[in-house]
Amino acid sequence: MLTKRRGFTLVELLVVIAIIGILVGLLLPAVQSAREAARRMQCSNNFKQTALALHNYADTYKTKYPLGQYGCCWGTWLMSVLPFMEQGNLSSRYVGHGFDGASPVAPPSYSNVLNLPVTRTQVASFTCPSDSISASPSIISGVTFHNIVGNFGNTTLSRLTFGTDTLGRPNVWGGAPFVGLLGWPVGHANRPNISPSQIPPWPKFGDVTDGLSNTLLLSETIQGKGGDLRGFAWWQGGSHFETYNPPNSAAPDRMESSGNCRTANSSNPPCIGATPTVFEQIISARSRHTGGVNAAMADGSVRFFSNSVNLDTWRGLGTIRGGEVVTLED
Repeated sequence: MLTKRRGFTLVELLVVIAIIGILVGLLLPAVQSAREAARRMQCSNNFKQTALALHNYADTYKTKYPLGQYGCCWGTWLMSVLPFMEQGNLSSRYVGHGFDGASPVAPPSYSNVLNLPVTRTQVASFTCPSDSISASPSIISGVTFHNIVGNFGNTTLSRLTFGTDTLGRPNVWGGAPFVGLLGWPVGHANRPNISPSQIPPWPKFGDVTDGLSNTLLLSETIQGKGGDLRGFAWWQGGSHFETYNPPNSAAPDRMESSGNCRTANSSNPPCIGATPTVFEQIISARSRHTGGVNAAMADGSVRFFSNSVNLDTWRGLGTIRGGEVVTLED
């Protein structure tokens, strides 16, 4: 006697497939969330390593932070900190870092063929894995982009009094861990009047009268896509952030020129060219994380700041001697 073989009906098969699809749909966000948490933790670890390297730099050079940037094109704090991150061999290959503006002859820039072996290097400790790598041979000779930038204060790159605070008063620059030589060397056709006297004093630990634990040292930036120069940190315009706007602000960043922005690329945040001068650059802290940015404090600790952080608090954290009363909540 023949027996009937039992199989799945089409309806049963469709039900099983639907159930599997629902389970996969429930599982994927959890997997993605776990992956992002791991990437954020790795990013936090990179901030910790960079902050400790800056402390080692300061210990070596009589408690001074490195100069944030040397003019437009002759190096930034990234080059200074490399020897303290087990990258001494890379640092020793960079020609002309530390240019002080006193000579009419500028040294090789970050994109000079002599320095490309350094600036084409993707330094993992300056990178956050939540972001993707931007550099390509078609963008400024393949010079790399990174995600960790220095705090240049609560107003603009050039330390101007800019805009107003939340009570409508002028927003006055209150000092910053990083400052930079602005403009061109003596005798240069574009800036013939700059002189060594215009080189700002290098901030020291002792200048941070607001307290090291209440002062931002580093924060995140995005790596701009398609020629956008945010995160292009070997160059002055990509090496900094300011706290005038909160993290991941909807207000546009102000780059040196509109040509440095690529807002048509939907993965890039808003951006405009700075006016009326090229020195009124304002770059907000930004990340590819959900809800905020990683940041290192001047005492070496690392925190995650929400996009909704109080603006007065955020601006207060951007100064070294602003005298603000700042309360941080865990």
